[in-house]
Amino acid sequence: MKKAILVLAFLHLACTEHDEVFQQEYYHCKNTLSTNNPNHQKALPVKRITEEMVSKGVPGVMMSVHTEIDGYYSTAYGKNDLSNQIDIQACNLTRVGSTVKTFTAVTLLKLQEEGKLDLDDLLSKYLPQSIWENIENAKEVSLRQLLNHSSGIYNYIQDVRFQTASLNDLIKVWTPEELLDYARNNNANFETGTDVAYSNTNYILLGMVIESLEGKPFYKVFEDKIFKPLELEMTQFAASDPVPVGIVRGYIDLYGKLELTNATYYSGWDYFSADGGLISNAHDLNIFLTNLFHGNILSNASLQEMMDWQSPKEQNNEDYVTQYGLGIFLIDTDYGPAYLHSGDAIGYFASMVYFPNQKTTISWAVNANYGKIDDITQSRNAMNKIFKAVLEEPQ
Repeated sequence: MKKAILVLAFLHLACTEHDEVFQQEYYHCKNTLSTNNPNHQKALPVKRITEEMVSKGVPGVMMSVHTEIDGYYSTAYGKNDLSNQIDIQACNLTRVGSTVKTFTAVTLLKLQEEGKLDLDDLLSKYLPQSIWENIENAKEVSLRQLLNHSSGIYNYIQDVRFQTASLNDLIKVWTPEELLDYARNNNANFETGTDVAYSNTNYILLGMVIESLEGKPFYKVFEDKIFKPLELEMTQFAASDPVPVGIVRGYIDLYGKLELTNATYYSGWDYFSADGGLISNAHDLNIFLTNLFHGNILSNASLQEMMDWQSPKEQNNEDYVTQYGLGIFLIDTDYGPAYLHSGDAIGYFASMVYFPNQKTTISWAVNANYGKIDDITQSRNAMNKIFKAVLEEPQ
């Protein structure tokens, strides 16, 4: 959803970017993936998929799988740093973008379980008018409608003024209030509750609700309710350390020619907002999603509430048929239904998918995006290849 800001104005900035010199030790990570089995027979076709992505121009790929029979198995292939030619590891840190929206939804559902809110409450019950004024639909929207994107509220990233301001200063660190200003005085996409359409603005507001209720930054609430209980050792939020030591370098295919530009420092607008900003890796995402749909985080009632699917009036013919839940999507694949959330940051992409019929979780993260890279890593065709490698028996 952030691709709209990549326009030709990016070009003059690319010319000033330079690569830093790092040694192997800079990217050292304590490999805690003790439950993984990279030599498992089923890991081989997964490894082949990562190798294929890299052979086509992707710098590096991390991929993790969990099944009830085989447990976790992970692999990583390629480079986490092209300039210094350092191999990527499965435990490396990377940006995982909007996958954080599932964490936001889970946190709000847990707060509802604790009796601190009701998802059918209006947003205006929790935030002062000064926060949501002049954002059309915000006065009458419920928390549930923000979560499942049926709010109709304008997506601030689509505002041309925001795109221009971002391009003029790609390393600027934005506050949530500044971002919300670009949603103000824009027409809503539709009347609340009459359709669904993705809007990052929804999740900025939801992050503020969490902070209002808990009296501390929303990402600290994530730590208390999700990161620490699940022992997600490599998961953190960018606000605490925007470009932490050891994070893989991120790259963009600026010209669509697989001539990659280092964009590691170009993600500053979601460091303090709950619509992005998560730093993790494929294995931690897998642990989270597996535990979520195995019923280890939320009550069964909350999980069912999360999966109250809403269909958009129009589907994108290039993508899977998609329905919207609370911080999660249902897609119709060749292997049956799957629950998914993906995320982009400039130079990074990640996705996590759970197949309920097979009780299998697949997650992957790559340190590049845009241009031809997206076709290799996140298109429907690319995802079909990943699903086939995991879900079909190895030959």
